[in-house]
Amino acid sequence: MSNLKKVVTIAGSDTSGGAGIQADLKTFQERGVYGMNIITVLVTMDPKDWSHKVFPVDMNTIKEQANTVFNAIGVDAVKTGMLPTVEIINYAGELIKDLKNTPIVIDPVMVCKGVKEALFPENTIAMRKALLPNATLTTPNLFEAAQLADVEPITNLDDLKEAAKKIYDFGVKNVVIKGGKSFSKNSAIDVLYDGSNFDVIETEKIDTPYTHGAGCSFAACMTAELAKGATVKEALETTKTLITEALRQSFKLGEFVGPLNHKAFALK
Repeated sequence: MSNLKKVVTIAGSDTSGGAGIQADLKTFQERGVYGMNIITVLVTMDPKDWSHKVFPVDMNTIKEQANTVFNAIGVDAVKTGMLPTVEIINYAGELIKDLKNTPIVIDPVMVCKGVKEALFPENTIAMRKALLPNATLTTPNLFEAAQLADVEPITNLDDLKEAAKKIYDFGVKNVVIKGGKSFSKNSAIDVLYDGSNFDVIETEKIDTPYTHGAGCSFAACMTAELAKGATVKEALETTKTLITEALRQSFKLGEFVGPLNHKAFALK
């Protein structure tokens, strides 16, 4: 086990267990890397209507977690998720800025599933400045991509590609925008832009309401594959295959939520 890759997620805790660091650690485990975490925020859900409450972790606690992970152990790849304040975003940027040969995946989480507006809209500028210039890859969905690129809502592939170019210009090396089922009746479409070329990756569209944690798990799988030495395109192809199967096996957990089946990530 001496060559086991060590991967950290800097993200929020989802009390229901389907998204956030819980999804990340489950995905890391199934993909054969060793997962660690720095918790930035706790997210709870009201049992009456599943409305969300967020409780940011204080900076001293975040810094002590980072000291444990980065200074006592070390990392082979980093993923970020929900970073609830500008101060936390800037600190995450400080943690990653000197990791020149380490894969860095920025999942620019701006909303909890089922929420229609950004939880912390003022953080977008901080993400552009502190995170994207140091990142190997960012993995926004359509809403997050429009926010990062400062464009109108994305409704077609041409709009998506223009948003990818704008996001790339902030300094990130690769942009994957998750278009999902928005542009095709039969396919789930994601687009990779590396500054020169667009790769459009299509997989079978899985018709399920149980998609909780899909975005987090997608980015976590990409991080694990990059940690093991895959190229970004190879990691995307693997991730798309596994996400499709995890959605196929998704299940109802409670009245309001249903997650992916993370066991599916062990298939390939």
